[in-house]
Amino acid sequence: MMSETAADPACTVPLPGSALGGPVSHAVSRVARLHRMAAGKLLKGAGLYPGQEFVMMHLWDAGPVRQSELIKAVELDPSTVTKMLQRLEQAGHVRRCPDPADRRAVLIEATADSCALHSAVEEAWTNLEEHTLHGLSTDERTELVRLLAKVEKNLCVQAGDCPDRTERGAEASADRSEGTAAESPARTEGAAEQSPVAQPAPAAQ
Repeated sequence: MMSETAADPACTVPLPGSALGGPVSHAVSRVARLHRMAAGKLLKGAGLYPGQEFVMMHLWDAGPVRQSELIKAVELDPSTVTKMLQRLEQAGHVRRCPDPADRRAVLIEATADSCALHSAVEEAWTNLEEHTLHGLSTDERTELVRLLAKVEKNLCVQAGDCPDRTERGAEASADRSEGTAAESPARTEGAAEQSPVAQPAPAAQ
């Protein structure tokens, strides 16, 4: 009988010989891929593809913004964001409107009809968090956020991608994670047991 701490054979992949010098990087890449697969499955119920939720999240929080500002905020390729906006606009989730500060510019904003989508995305993201962190204690979750923030900062510094902003965002994320875990650990673990197991799903723009 397999112990609770044993790894699931179906989820264990031997480290390739050429990756022996980067076992952590190999693990991070696998976790990132599986995380997006799980997100894709959960977001499918809301009619979204992975990545589109970040566009909607920013529009809900920031209100009308120029497309250039949106691209910078979600940190995606401009052509990718353009395609996402086209699909979201066709679905009635976003619309374009004139910029009162510059008639030559256009603003992107979430539509009133996207309110229902807001709750669906919020639920999907909550389920994704609970499914991803199932079995981790409150302290382990807090420590994971802290370590990931350090890794993110290292990568941002190397890429020259706003390390100060990223550090502030990571610290805020850590505070939110710690507060949420402390308030209702039982609810988090209980909901995680009901979350669907991630299945491979193709990422789309």
